[in-house]
This record gives sequence, C-alpha cells and structure tokens, in this order.
Amino acid sequence: MDKLITIFKIPELRRKILFTALLLAIYRIGFYVPLPIVNQAQLRNWEEQLSTNAAGKMFGTVAMFGGTSIGMSTIFGLGIMPYISASIIFQLLGSVVPALEAMQKEGESGRKRINEYTRYSTVVICVVQSAFWVQYMMSDQMGVVLPQYRDFWHGLVSVCIMTAGTVFLMWVGEQIDEYGIGNGISLLIMAGILSRFPVALQGLWQSASTRLTPEPGQLGIIQLALLAILFVGVIVGVVAVTESQRRIPTQSAKHVRGRRVFGGSRQFLPLKVNQGGVMPIIFASSLLIFPSLIFNGLAKATAGLKTEAWSIGSMFATVIQDLADSFQRQSYLYTVCNIVLIYFFCYFWTAITFNPKDMSDNLKDYGSFIPGYRPGRPTADYLEKVMLRITYVGAAFLAVVAVVPSLVQNFLNVDFTVSQFFGGTGLLIVVSVCLDLVQKIDSHLVMRNYAGLVNRK
Repeated sequence: MDKLITIFKIPELRRKILFTALLLAIYRIGFYVPLPIVNQAQLRNWEEQLSTNAAGKMFGTVAMFGGTSIGMSTIFGLGIMPYISASIIFQLLGSVVPALEAMQKEGESGRKRINEYTRYSTVVICVVQSAFWVQYMMSDQMGVVLPQYRDFWHGLVSVCIMTAGTVFLMWVGEQIDEYGIGNGISLLIMAGILSRFPVALQGLWQSASTRLTPEPGQLGIIQLALLAILFVGVIVGVVAVTESQRRIPTQSAKHVRGRRVFGGSRQFLPLKVNQGGVMPIIFASSLLIFPSLIFNGLAKATAGLKTEAWSIGSMFATVIQDLADSFQRQSYLYTVCNIVLIYFFCYFWTAITFNPKDMSDNLKDYGSFIPGYRPGRPTADYLEKVMLRITYVGAAFLAVVAVVPSLVQNFLNVDFTVSQFFGGTGLLIVVSVCLDLVQKIDSHLVMRNYAGLVNRK
C-alpha cells in the first residue's frame, strides 16, 4: 500500500495516470451513446437471443478483440479493431514488400510514414465494416432499425458516425501514448474486456448456492471453490509463462586501448518463450469463424436433401449439418482445429517478427558473440534452432489457455460470460497489458530514486 501511495506523490506520474483514466472513462461513456436510427428495445431483445446460442459466443469472442460488444450500435461500435487489423496488415506486408521493409529500417521517419499509411487504411476498413454492419441492421433478419430510417442517407450518416468514432479512439490511444502512461491501444482493449467482469460476477452471484449438492443450473460450494482456485492458478501460470525467457549467454570481445582493456563482459540474450503474444489466438479464433459460416450456409442449402432415405445427398446433408453443429457448439472438432491453427500461427508469427540473421549481424557489429559458435551463419542457425524449440512450448501454453474456457464451461456447467475470464484471449490480453503497465510505472519510480513496485525491499 505504501508503494501505491508513493505513485501519487510524484506530480508528473500522477498527472499521467489521471489523464489516462480520464480518456478511458470517455472511451467507456461512448459505448452508451447509441446510433440515432436504432430501436434500443429491439436491439436488447436481439442481443439476448444471440447470447443464448453458439453464434453469440463466436460474435462475443471476436468483439472482445476490439474492445467492443456484440450489438455494435453505438458511436464506438466498431471499437479499435479496424486500427489493429490495419496495423497487422502492414506488419505482415513489411516482411513481404521491399518498400515497406526499407521504411521500417529508416528509423523514426520510416515509422511515421508507416503509421500514416496505417491511419488511412483504418478509415477505409472502418467504412467497409460499418457499411456492412448498418446494412445488416437494416435488414429484416435483424430488424433493429426503425422503418422510417431505412434509407440511404440515414445509413450514410450512421457509417460516418461509426467511422468517426473509431478514428477518435485511434486518436485517444495516441494521446495516451504521448501524454499518459502505458500503451494506449492495449489499454483501450483491456478496458473493454474488464467492462464485462461486473456482468460475469453478477451472473455468478445469481447462480451461486450454499449447498454441497445444488439444484440444476446452480453452482455449489465445491464448484465455487474450484472456480476460485482455477482462476488464481490460471493467472499465475499466464504471468509465469508470459515473463519467462530463454537466456542465451553472450560475451563481448576485448579491446585494448593504450594500457587499458575494455569489453570482455558476459551478458545474455533474452528470447521470450511466448514470442507471438496473443496474436496466434486472435488469428486462430478469427479464422475459425469462416468454417462455421460456410457450413451453416451449406446446411441450409442442403436441408431439403435429408428427406431422401439412404441416398448420397441425404448422407452429405447430414455430414454438413453435423459439421455446422460442431463448429457452433465449439466441440471436439473445433478444439482440435483451434489447437492446430494456434501452433501454425505461433510459428508463422515468430518467423515474421524474429529474424535470426539480423540478430546475428547485430551481435557481430557490437563485438559480441555466443560462446561456442562463430559469428555469422552458425550463430543465426543456432538462434533459429533455439527459437523453434521454445516456440513449441509457447504454442502449447497458448493452446491450453485457449481451451480452458471451454473446459470450464462444459465440466463445471458455468455460463460462457463467466468461463471466458478463466482463460482465452481476454485473460491473456489483460495480464500482458497489466504487466507492461506495472513495468512502465516501475521505471518512473526507479528513475526518481523510489523503490519500484516489483522490488521486494
């Protein structure tokens, strides 16, 4: 508690924290400002119906990535996901397009140009996504737009409002980066995830029971105790693996200048076990939406073939319907596909973000080397071999974290709103952002000769 009080004793740090909290409050207030064309009563009924089926889980998972909600009928309805998508696209293109790769190596000026292109791409993505969403809201299938507003001009105004909302959130994130503390975009996503926590606690409280053998649909004392232990255990495991490193020893060459000898010190090169971060889970979850949509469409198209007895068409329609149900219920097949995709994107993302040749060249330029390996190609091959091995462990960790919510929901009979806080992308994002925020606050304290938050003394 003394360390927390010390944070607010430093005027500059106090201003940064209060400024960040103010912008996060504005961000949350915007989610309660609806679009003028939407019938809010019909929208609430639609959200309640969607939350009870498997499609609601899928939409809820995707909405969580961008810090938004399933309904998306407010001025901040698109969240910050269009900016994240544009950033990922340019990061992937940076390793493929030579011009972007050259910009990345130019330093600060190159990064500014790439950020400018990212902002323009964000506006384009916002216009496309908001146009599709407004058109879907105006359709008879959803039916949440008042009849007198189902025309082109009101739709265009809604698209402009949602696009301007996302651009404003992008500006808010940049202001937090410059004048606040922490990574602005990550804090916005974390705020959107944590905003669901009171709803999850309310649902858990309503289904809680003081009996050892509760009634169907309720949670007894043993189940609540298991949930509490599991919650703490998952957080401890996520923190441990997120902070874990593979430290490769390095040694700098000795330099003789006059009568003095410089260098020769032994250091280490840290390689994170979870190099991909949360991106592999996001890619895998987003990609698994398409099989569900495709199989559902095929199931509706082949529904009439089931009337034929013992025919190829009937068997094909039955198989398609089973596949559609498996992906909607997130059953065994969905889990296996999710784990395979997580492993694939872990290695894919690591191959893009980690370049052993550049790292080997940097060690050589600074006069350092790995004992037992010659500078150049042997060092690069050794770094690549080590990264392949630790990526396998990191992918296994991400696979476990992604599967935990489904296991909690199925075995403990817990609502999906509660189970998603026991693992998955949400918990991983919250823990990663909190660790980054603590490290930045700690650096401010240490720079002013205060004891850091992670210092035991």
